[in-house]
Amino acid sequence: MLSALSIRNVVLIEKLDLDFQKGLCVFTGETGAGKSILLDSLSLVLGARADSSLVRHGCDSLSVVASFCVSLAHPVHKVLLEHGLKTEAEDDIILKRTVSKEGKSKAFINDQPVSATMLKSIGDALVEIHGQFASHHLLNPAVHLEVLDGYGHLTDVVANCRRAYRMWQYKKSLRDDAEQRLMQAKQEETFLRDSIADLRSLNPVEGEEEELIQKRTVLMNGEKIVAALNTVYQLLSDEGQGAMHHIEQALWQLDKANALSDNEFNDIFVSTEQAESALADAVANLERSMQNWSDISQLPQIDDRLFALKDVARKHHVSVSELTELLADFEQKLSALENGHDEIASLQKEEENARLTYIECAQKLSAERIKAAKKLDKAVSEELPALKLSKASFLTQIQEIPSHEWNEHGMDKVVFMVSTNTGTPFAPIHKVASGGELSRFMLALKVNLASSEQLDTLIFDEVDTGIGGATAAAVGQRLAKLSNDCQVLVVTHSPQVAAFGAHHYVVGKSEQKGAVVTQVRFISDDERLMEVARMLSGAEITESGKQMAQELLDKSCKKI
Repeated sequence: MLSALSIRNVVLIEKLDLDFQKGLCVFTGETGAGKSILLDSLSLVLGARADSSLVRHGCDSLSVVASFCVSLAHPVHKVLLEHGLKTEAEDDIILKRTVSKEGKSKAFINDQPVSATMLKSIGDALVEIHGQFASHHLLNPAVHLEVLDGYGHLTDVVANCRRAYRMWQYKKSLRDDAEQRLMQAKQEETFLRDSIADLRSLNPVEGEEEELIQKRTVLMNGEKIVAALNTVYQLLSDEGQGAMHHIEQALWQLDKANALSDNEFNDIFVSTEQAESALADAVANLERSMQNWSDISQLPQIDDRLFALKDVARKHHVSVSELTELLADFEQKLSALENGHDEIASLQKEEENARLTYIECAQKLSAERIKAAKKLDKAVSEELPALKLSKASFLTQIQEIPSHEWNEHGMDKVVFMVSTNTGTPFAPIHKVASGGELSRFMLALKVNLASSEQLDTLIFDEVDTGIGGATAAAVGQRLAKLSNDCQVLVVTHSPQVAAFGAHHYVVGKSEQKGAVVTQVRFISDDERLMEVARMLSGAEITESGKQMAQELLDKSCKKI
């Protein structure tokens, strides 16, 4: 709630410090005393447009500071934290606004500079003003749906609808992504098929490039290798008196020696025979190697293969070693393309199921809203006759929005409608009601919505315009009832309304040092009697006026 207001140099107000309490706070005073200045000051610190004409004559600037006592459970704290603004005390939020005579404005929240827009967002969360020329919140059709949901206590049903909508949108995004991938794959289909055919025809083998390069290096020295092998063959074979021929001669001589010496040299014979066998194997292997290396015609084939591998790798911007992996990737993409329609069909089914679940939740929410709307319409309509709106009607209009506008709040559009006279068509509340009627419509609504809304402070400016007697008393009674749920400040000219106040402030003018200034006084119970009597009698307070004032105060206490 608003706990304190400090005003400096605003038009006729030089210096003013006010403390406020819970309940119904009434402001009275003669016309022109400065009640509108008080409201202008409060509006300014709540984020209204800065106006240099409000700066008191002869002063360089004005300032307004408003202190609010707010629990940590209030949603305004979440907004403050989101903007990096921390409250130093559990229940203290201090708004400040300064305006220079040149029109330069500065805004602060808890002594931290903020934009005027930020100040207004916080101000709107703390205070709601209803007046002949200013009325917030409930006149905005964008909030009517939220207000109705709060009135009907539909938090859980709304949460279910929100979850169902978000799941539907999630499934839709999965299907959209799959279709996008399929579309891209289709655009690449020809490329994929041609590339796969080329790669399969080429049939790259992992590690093939290194093997071919090594073999090519060897083949480049083929002639020298063949010449060396021929020389070795001549030295080892039995042709041309080679090593094989000499070993055979040695074995013949050893055999002859063994015969003459009773096998005295048999071990040497066996060893030499083994050498002959090993040499024969070596010559055989040498002959095979010579046959392989006698033809170096494989070199052009190896060059062609290497060129083909590098050409395809360059075409796809990969290395030769990555060709096998590239083929597998292309084959996977083509497979996804061929199976893409099945995946999309499955995702479409999931999306449709999620959509149907959302529709079911949204329809249930709509049904609950219709029940809440009927209850609200009846409750508001019952308030209207006593507020001198007996020919007026109130209607909560619920319309289904087009399917492409469905959202997490459901499929409804809610607008508060009124008809001010019998037989006239209903129209949105902010378009048909006059200033005085509008304030009373708002009062009728607020009396029924107060317990479901989170605003702590409501201000009504001259809600009693154009009414008096029993109707004014009914307005006062409803303001008092409303103050059971929140703090209510009301500027009034009606003694019937003033009599219901729990706290009474009188706005007046006086002359100080040759200048007219506006002052606001908190008055006691005895002074209240005289103020209400003044409002009844006029400038001259009569005994009958005092008696009537006492009766009003007594009746208001009984009705509260």
